Formats: sequence, C-alpha cells, structure tokens
Amino acid sequence: MTSTQEPILELRGVNKSFGAVQVLHDVHLALYPGQVTALVGDNGAGKSTLVKCIAGIHQIDNGDYLFNGSPVHVTGPRDAAGLGIEIVYQDLALCDNLDIVQNMFLGREMKSGVVLDEAHMENRAKETLASLSVRTVSSVRQLVSSLSGGQRQTVAIAKAVLWNSKVVMLDEPTAALGVAQTRQVLDLVRRLADNGLAVMLISHNMNDVKEVSDRITPLYLGRVAADVAAADVTTGQIVELITTGRSGDIGLSRALAQESA
Repeated sequence: MTSTQEPILELRGVNKSFGAVQVLHDVHLALYPGQVTALVGDNGAGKSTLVKCIAGIHQIDNGDYLFNGSPVHVTGPRDAAGLGIEIVYQDLALCDNLDIVQNMFLGREMKSGVVLDEAHMENRAKETLASLSVRTVSSVRQLVSSLSGGQRQTVAIAKAVLWNSKVVMLDEPTAALGVAQTRQVLDLVRRLADNGLAVMLISHNMNDVKEVSDRITPLYLGRVAADVAAADVTTGQIVELITTGRSGDIGLSRALAQESA
C-alpha cells in the first residue's frame, strides 16, 4: 500500500545516548494514517529506546520530532498522549481485579457531579469495541482475570483508541498467543489502520509482519537500515536487514554497516 498522504508522525535525524553509549543514530521514521508500519530489529537494536523517545519517556538528544507536519516538543508521556499517541506495551498494564470498563477508563474516569458516570463509561466502552468489530467479549463488565490472552490484548488496544488517538504503537501484540487468538489480534491491527489510524507494530514474528504491515522499518544497531514496502521484500531480506543492516542493494552502505558492527 502506497500512501500519498503526509506522515502524521515523523522523526528526522534523531539521536539518543545514555552516557557514552549512543543507542540511536540519525534515525528517520515516518508513520502514515491508514498504514501499519512494522518496526523490526534484533534485541539491542534500539526499538525500545525509539518507542520511549516517541512516547516522551526519554527525550531525544537532537533531531526533529514532527506531528502533522509541525515540530513539537514531547517532554513527557502527557505530551505524547495529548497529541493522540498511545502505546500498548507487551505487559498490557491491565488490572485483573477490575472489569473491562474500569480498565478502559482507569485514571480517566468520567463523572456526573461527584459520582462516577458508570452508564456513560459502559456505553463508551461498548461503542469503542463495536467500532473495532470486536465480538469476542460477551460483556464489558467481565473481570479482566476471566479473559483469554487474545481478549486481554483486544481490551488493551480498545483502551488505547478510546481517547481519539491518532497513532497507536503495539509492542509484540501476538507474543504468547495461540493461533486463533493471534488471528483475532492481527485482524484488529488491520482494522485500526483501515479506520484511519497510523499503527506501529513492533514484532519479532516475521510472518505477522509480512501479513499485516504496509511498510517495514528494520533497525540495525540503532540505525534505520531501510524503509520499504512490505510487498517489495521477502522474509529472508528482512532477516538480513535485521542481522547485517544490508540485503543486496537494500539497506545501509557497506561502510556504515561495518562501522555499526
């Protein structure tokens, strides 16, 4: 899928160091509305640091951070959330002892006067799940402890899009899921993009990446090795980009790849 739109979120020449260790080198990244971009890389490639820089958990050392084409200063998670950027981490951050509605509104509860507006929150939760075509949850008043892994992931994603989000980043959303549950989550990821959101998928599963992504951005030792259409590369080429920074004519220059290694 090729987009003629401008990216909703863009990083240009972003660097990040921790002390003497430089983790991100001149990173360029673009996320487009209606597209799934897969961020892939080996352990230690810089994926988590990059996500945390986007989320405002880490501040970039230098480079440009643009949202809707304009430079922005994201100095904390509240700034990122205010722009409409939501992240679903691998641990999901759900409370087992609360029901689906309580989890979706945790910390953002709606009130009518001084009391919680339970009816409004319940309706909003139902509407959000319905907008994502989620039919695997029988009641929004189920305790999260009673949900399957796939249902938990669904609730975490619905929680992320409840607040008029524009960018959703998903960290290993199919990890430890069975075949049927993985199918449900991948379908949901695709629906997020089809609903106009910019989606970043962080995954080690190349089958998932190839199936659901429009674009693939491999990181190699803190550098973006390539930004390619998923349809234009094979799984083998993606693995080469992840492990060596190059695959044939695609990727970092030989000198840069050797320097990084």
